[in-house]
Parts: sequence; C-alpha cells; structure tokens
Amino acid sequence: MRFRFTLIIITVLAFLLPVDGFALGLSAHSAVVINTVTGDVVYEKSAYTTMPMASTTKIMTAICAIENGDLDGMVKVHPSAVGVEGSSMYLGHGEELTLRDLLYGLMLSSGNDAAVAIAVHISGGVDEFANLMNETAKKIGAKDTCFANPNGLDDDNHYTTAYDLAMITRYGMSLPEFAEIVSSKTAKVPWQGRDYPRTLNNHNKLLNMYEGCDGVKTGFTKKSGRCLVSSATREGYQVIAVTLNAPNDWNDHMAMLDYAFANYENKTVISADDYLCTVPVVNGNVDSVRLCAAEGFSLPVPNGTTPKIEMKFDIPRQLDAPVGFDQKIGKVDIYYNGSLIKTVDAVSCGSASYVEPKNFFTSMKKILMALVALGRPIC
Repeated sequence: MRFRFTLIIITVLAFLLPVDGFALGLSAHSAVVINTVTGDVVYEKSAYTTMPMASTTKIMTAICAIENGDLDGMVKVHPSAVGVEGSSMYLGHGEELTLRDLLYGLMLSSGNDAAVAIAVHISGGVDEFANLMNETAKKIGAKDTCFANPNGLDDDNHYTTAYDLAMITRYGMSLPEFAEIVSSKTAKVPWQGRDYPRTLNNHNKLLNMYEGCDGVKTGFTKKSGRCLVSSATREGYQVIAVTLNAPNDWNDHMAMLDYAFANYENKTVISADDYLCTVPVVNGNVDSVRLCAAEGFSLPVPNGTTPKIEMKFDIPRQLDAPVGFDQKIGKVDIYYNGSLIKTVDAVSCGSASYVEPKNFFTSMKKILMALVALGRPIC
C-alpha cells in the first residue's frame, strides 16, 4: 500500500507588472516570449492575432515526423518533392535518405522539398499530412492555428498566432531529437550520386549572435514577412521567443530574450539529495530507510516573487527488505498553478540506504557488533 500527501509552498509574495506590449520598440507586428518550463507569457505584443507564419511551419512538420516515423529508416523521395518552389536541400527523384537526414534539411536549410518528402513518407500525401499537423496542434493546445501544407508556402487556410507557435515550439523542444537538430549550426548528409555530402548551414543567425541560443527556425514569404522563432537557455532558464512579420527580427529577438533573462530568476524548488521522508522496512537488518530526491528542480519566476507550488508525494507505507543503494522507491509530483510540471524520483539514500534481509547470520552480526561496541568479549 502507498500513501500520498501534499506539501503546499505558499504563494506569490510580490508580482511583476506585465510589460507594455510596445515598450521594447519591436518591429514585429506580433510577438511573444514564454517561459519554457511553465508556459507562462513573459512578454507579448498582439500575440493572439492570427497571421501567416512561413517556414516556421516546419516546426510542426518536424514534430509530426519525429512522433510518427522511424528517424533512422530510409525515405525514397517522391517525384512531388523534387523542384518545390522556394528554399531547398535539392532532393533528386528516387533519392534515398534517412528521415533524420531529411529533418536536418528541413530545419537547417529550410527545405520545402524535404517537407513534401516527409509528408508523403509519413502520411501518403501533403493534404493527409496537413490533417496530422492540425490534429497534433489540437493535442498541444494551439487553438488558433490551421495548417494547409508542411512547408509554409502561402495559403489562406494556413495561419497561426505568435502564442500558439510558441506553445508548439515548447512542445517540440521537449523532444530530444528535435532539440538536437534545431540547435545544430551545420550538418552533413549524404548526396546520392555524388562523391561528397551535402553541407547544410542553419539559417538561424542567432545561434552565433546570441549567447545561449539553442534554436529554432526562420521563415519568410512576401505575404508573411520575416518570421522567426528562437530559444535560449541561461543558467538553466529557457525561454522561447516568436515574432511574426518583423522586418528587424534579429534585434527584436535579442531585445526580447534580454528582457526575459533580466526580469526572471530561477527559484530552487527541490535540490538533488534533499531529504524527503523515512519509510519503515520489514524484515531488514535496519528498521527504516531514508528517501531523498534523485535530482533537483528549479522554476523560473519573475524577480521578487515566490511561486505557488504543490508537491504531491507518492511513497509506499513500508518496504520489504532488501533495499538497494539509490533504489527508486516512489516519486514526488511537482505542480505549478495546478499543472504538473515535473516528477522527481524518491530514492533510498544515506549510509544505511542498503538494507539486507533479516536472517540468522545478519542478526548474529548485529549482536556481535553491539558486543564489540560495548567492549565485551565475543566468546
């Protein structure tokens, strides 16, 4: 049997007034910055207005490919993916690459051809893949988004909001394969029929311009203007910034990211090896074992505030010997504003964290050690 109890860490002591949406002097028609851990909005300017998003569309294309395909499986390029207008990784008809290679071409070179090749491979066609993109958007919670294609070419039924796109990106950054690809400055992938590989260079200049930048995607069409999604991490605090139709997007993003890092700080919720509780042990050479947190967790919050945190413990009422070193015994679910944001394992810890089963030999050993401690002869 297990028992559960909740620890509530008292709530906000102060608050940061939301910044005026125009205070940073951005060129963007629409913009937002979110805290990646919580999803909280740090800054916004017309963030809920629907607009075209150009090739930042490919963030969703990559998510759907990662979740529905074998990244190391081979993809044969369909004729419809050859010679697609706009940016390209220059795929050839019948060429075979891994899905992973196509994703690098999609996210670094912004290959419209790679987007079509992925769509046909995953869903059998562009329209079918767009349906998958829309289903995934709903799952993520993007309520004001509609995808008509996998590459972001102009279409009246292809739009999002800065806020929705930030939440889609937040979901993408939780996928290790996605995060690795979008943080890559360059990549080399095979080029069938040639004795040298393709060299792909990431269009996202912020990877070189901004300290801590770790993604994500550029975009441009005449209709949408310059679109950009960026991510950056400093001292464990990650934020995502989005601008739609921003003539001066690089500077917009640096100003937005600077604002987020200057006005937020990490609050330690739990540290690695923090003592959690003591649990009785049945039939062991000791009567109980201490449990500690297997890892630490910090929460980014506005400067000068204390967040409302709930920690719900799911721990057995007792344990049966043996118990191993650093053995997972239970867990602690950490909630922020009612939403689960982190689960930390509770593990056995301390010098007595290894518990042997009680038997004749261990009982005699315990008695002998006690006699020695008292200075009495053993025999």
